[in-house]
Amino acid sequence: MTGEPDGGSEEETGDGASTDAERDASPYVGAGLLDAEMGPSSALAHLYRGELHRMKLWRERLDQTTNWAVVVIAAILTWAFSSPDNPHYIILIGMATLSVFLVIEARRYRGYDIWRTRVRTLQENVWAYGLDPEGGIGTETWRADLGDDYRVPTLKISAEEAIAHRLRRVYLPLSCILLAAWFVRITAFSPMGWVETASIGMISGTVVVGGVVACYVAAAVVAFRPRTWRAKGELRTEDLRERE
Repeated sequence: MTGEPDGGSEEETGDGASTDAERDASPYVGAGLLDAEMGPSSALAHLYRGELHRMKLWRERLDQTTNWAVVVIAAILTWAFSSPDNPHYIILIGMATLSVFLVIEARRYRGYDIWRTRVRTLQENVWAYGLDPEGGIGTETWRADLGDDYRVPTLKISAEEAIAHRLRRVYLPLSCILLAAWFVRITAFSPMGWVETASIGMISGTVVVGGVVACYVAAAVVAFRPRTWRAKGELRTEDLRERE
């Protein structure tokens, strides 16, 4: 009599342990975060808010780099035009400095794109679906894709695409301002031809002008060549035209 209840309790304990193990190994753990008959859980809402906060912080880092680039360029142009005796190549140094800022900002942009991609995934497949279920979801595999990204965060875009984005948005207009200022500087303060004025020490003006033109052509090619854009949720001109 005494042994039977003990045996039954051991059996029940074993069944409970196996049930917990099966639940932990289930591929559908977390499926209740968003079901067709229910809205997003509080855990998913907090997750979304956290990703928004991360995206905001990285966006601020991008803005800081841009602000420093603008300040440095303004200082260089002010000094370059403050006196006719100041060398023109200080503006070329400004172009090189702007390129350094571009590379730094492109690296930060790739990090920023990680968090923006997660936010856009949740917006497309959770919030948009909750507001308008008839519109469907963005992708059928969004749960698995987002889960993989949380397990192993990866960069979504190449360095070239990041540079192209920042060139289009900020750095190509700033570079054109420097180019125009440099051309004015070598033509307005010297009676010689602008090609001769562009020389730097033993480097002839032809070589200097050729190098500047080659750099700007390369920047234009990187910014405007046809490509498949990988950045998710980036507002580009062609995207806006499609929506129109």
